[in-house]
Amino acid sequence: SHFGNIDADKDLLLKGCFKKSLIEKGVDSVSNRKIAFLRYHNWEMSIGKFTTLQEDDFGLFAVAKLGNSTLGNDAFLDYQDEIIREHSIGFKYIADKTKFIEDASVEGGGYFQIAEVALWEGSAVLWGANELTPVIQVSKGENKNDIVNEITTEMNVVMKSIINGKGTDERLYSLEMKHKFLTAQLQELALINLEGKKEIEIIKPEIIIPEVKAFNWNEVITKIN
Repeated sequence: SHFGNIDADKDLLLKGCFKKSLIEKGVDSVSNRKIAFLRYHNWEMSIGKFTTLQEDDFGLFAVAKLGNSTLGNDAFLDYQDEIIREHSIGFKYIADKTKFIEDASVEGGGYFQIAEVALWEGSAVLWGANELTPVIQVSKGENKNDIVNEITTEMNVVMKSIINGKGTDERLYSLEMKHKFLTAQLQELALINLEGKKEIEIIKPEIIIPEVKAFNWNEVITKIN
């Protein structure tokens, strides 16, 4: 994370915004729920643990040790092959520490100046601040509609859990991230033809709140194609 610049999410993080989280859940804290080291912001993909987390003049500096699991070893190989090129953070906004700054020079009319966040995790990603747009490879032999139905079913389950609102903040945050991840998969899938070729550039998805009735993603994708 870098201080002082406006990222793709229209966030500008100020130095000191991680201080409270590092005290409460950082490497040297006594918490059993320390800030996690993940892949793609996925809580089911823990790839190691942080050994250093600290703020410097540039941003949030981290050192981590990869685990001996398959996920950790795969991440190590992806680092070596330069497949993992960037990192990203998963956090919760603090309402009274987040201020919208109007700026006509910024697309959307302004940006969010953030003095404090609740930091949950740091992730190895392909592109920071646009981490929820993974490429889905679709071969000629695969049925795109089957994949859409599978993802949509999972999205409906996740959304019901979010609406139910039960569990800790960590659980609800994880569900929100998973819903964004699945939404991005559908968007990416909609823009790939059956030869696996991306047809137009992906833009960063927003959280989609579905209607009470199930949304027909197959109809949307059929229209796009």
